[in-house]
Amino acid sequence: MASFKPTKVQFLPKLGEKVTEETLYWKNYKSPVQIKEFGAITKIDFSPLPPHNYAVTASTRIHIYGPHSQEPIRSFTRFRDTAYGGRFRGDGKLLVAGSEEGLIRLFDISGRVALRQFKGHSKAVHMTSFLSDGFRVVSGSDDLSCRVWDVPSAVELSSLTEHTDYIRALAPSKLNPDLFVTGSYDHTVKVFDMRSGSSVMTMQHGHPVECVLLYPSEALLVSTGGRYVKVWDLLKGGQELVSLKNHHKTVTCACLSSVGNKLLTGSLDRHVKVYNSSYKVVHNFDCDASILSMAIAPDDEALAVGMTNGVLSVRHRRHQKDKEMLTSRRRRGPSYQVFVKGKNFVPRQDDFLVSKPVKQYLRKYDKQLKSFEVSKALDTALQVNIHPYVTVVVIIELNRRGTLKNALAGRNEEILFFKGFLHVKCVCVCVCVDLYQQVFHQSPVVERLLQRLMEVLGREAELQQELLQVLGILDTLFTSLTPRKEALAAPPVAQESQLQAA
Repeated sequence: MASFKPTKVQFLPKLGEKVTEETLYWKNYKSPVQIKEFGAITKIDFSPLPPHNYAVTASTRIHIYGPHSQEPIRSFTRFRDTAYGGRFRGDGKLLVAGSEEGLIRLFDISGRVALRQFKGHSKAVHMTSFLSDGFRVVSGSDDLSCRVWDVPSAVELSSLTEHTDYIRALAPSKLNPDLFVTGSYDHTVKVFDMRSGSSVMTMQHGHPVECVLLYPSEALLVSTGGRYVKVWDLLKGGQELVSLKNHHKTVTCACLSSVGNKLLTGSLDRHVKVYNSSYKVVHNFDCDASILSMAIAPDDEALAVGMTNGVLSVRHRRHQKDKEMLTSRRRRGPSYQVFVKGKNFVPRQDDFLVSKPVKQYLRKYDKQLKSFEVSKALDTALQVNIHPYVTVVVIIELNRRGTLKNALAGRNEEILFFKGFLHVKCVCVCVCVDLYQQVFHQSPVVERLLQRLMEVLGREAELQQELLQVLGILDTLFTSLTPRKEALAAPPVAQESQLQAA
């Protein structure tokens, strides 16, 4: 299996320059359908079997929604306090969930009353899940323990207390019924084996762990916490393969798509990012509030996102037939004659002409600045047909906003130098040196251009020195002319004194 190592800043093409098939695939998702829940949505889980209903855990309720329904088809409301971590079993017939009161409840999808209650945790149970055999339930609690329960007898089978802080992430193995992974606020990720009764592997994430996720092959493990998304190689003893930092706030959830095993992550910064197999961001979904939970249907037909404001956002993938129907239903726009009607009319001599002010439309770079697309605005301002004054004004505006660094990041040497970034303003030089100082030596073209820049700056310094010398000479001349003016003004004063004496 190919291994990935943490990469430094490289000269890479800017995102969006080439629209790949992966990007087009994720752009096919429709505008989201908004469903209001009773509180913050802490967990979303899709049923593994068709028709892929999904369970939404929010406040003291768990609602079951159909693939295209906007109203719950079933509700579980037998919780006295906040419910957490509603998860389906592999056959989609049973549902398990934890609660703030420390109880774990097992529900039949076709019923309403809990079939089993597992008692033993002393604090809130945030994570629950079925093991792959379907006859055991594993739970993670704020009492620092992981417990395994037998479903038929509702008896506790084992208790693992190796974590030293709250356990907020859990992922069972689908290939081995005795393995499961946990993540804790003690910054560690542990792989437990029920046969040994202890952890067999420990990884240091470095931040409180919010979510853990196993790839289908179970050779790779994903952990999220803080602003970081880290991928670990379990076949190499938990070696860190790559560390991603594309979010601006805490990454709270992650999931995998069925097509190509693309990784999706959600964060408190209100963004859902999609990564390809090389862990590069190929698409981004924007949400209205901070994201707490996220899940994608097993057939990739729906993407559900739960937010802190209690809104469930569901996006359905649009197929080619839907696009053709939408295109055929579009209303045909007005013809050219409508817009040119009356343009050639000449008023008579006695007519009173009312002049209508011409509407001023925003330029392309102004629209991009208004929508905070800083990289695109800078590209537009650096085009050949744009006046240099406009380019300088756009760079000054980006620097005033504090986004010039973001606009210059992620560019290769051709775009960075030959489009004229370093020849427009000194601020760009400083920013580019800060961004790419570790990789300048990789390109001889960059080194040659920097050498030219140093020569130009040297000549500029010499000219400044000569101008200072000329300024000193002029100051001396102006100073020497001052006494002559006083001497010329002296005779009238002397004549006035003689008149006063007379």
